[in-house]
Amino acid sequence: MPKKPTTTRDAMIEGAFQLIREKGHESLTARNLAAFLGCSTQPIMYQFPNLDTLRDLAYQRADAFHSEYILAGGDFLEIGMRYIRFAEEEPHLFRFLFQSGRFSGLRLEDLIKAPEAADLLTVVSAEEGLTMENAALYFEPLAALVHGYASLIANNGMKYDPDAIRQSLIMIEAGMEKGKEQ
Repeated sequence: MPKKPTTTRDAMIEGAFQLIREKGHESLTARNLAAFLGCSTQPIMYQFPNLDTLRDLAYQRADAFHSEYILAGGDFLEIGMRYIRFAEEEPHLFRFLFQSGRFSGLRLEDLIKAPEAADLLTVVSAEEGLTMENAALYFEPLAALVHGYASLIANNGMKYDPDAIRQSLIMIEAGMEKGKEQ
């Protein structure tokens, strides 16, 4: 009877997610993951002969973690603040999700209209009394601003200053409200 595997497929996916979270997506190799999990590379290579599959599954895990994190914010402003705070608290995951080449060739509009953004657009639509299509138009400049702050922070290009960032977001949103009225 063959020996029962001690490192499961789910444990490998979770391990890949945690390894990326701690050391960055560049660190995900079979050898590094085996050391992280305390096993040999054999079970990893058996389950994932092509590490791209494991990387994709770790990405899905990271994306779900990110979505849960930011959507816990409640209102639209707080969701934006949580997106930026995520970059401060989880820079390796932020870079894996948004700066590892997965969005090459896409426009911001494509990302906003992607199914993964539906929950955010629902919040915007409800708070602003907009159709989903108009919510996407309203959301686009704010998404660019929030992502810019987050990218600078995740890459150590800017110090995280929540009060200054919050004021900036409030001013931009107020300006957009004024423009919407005209």
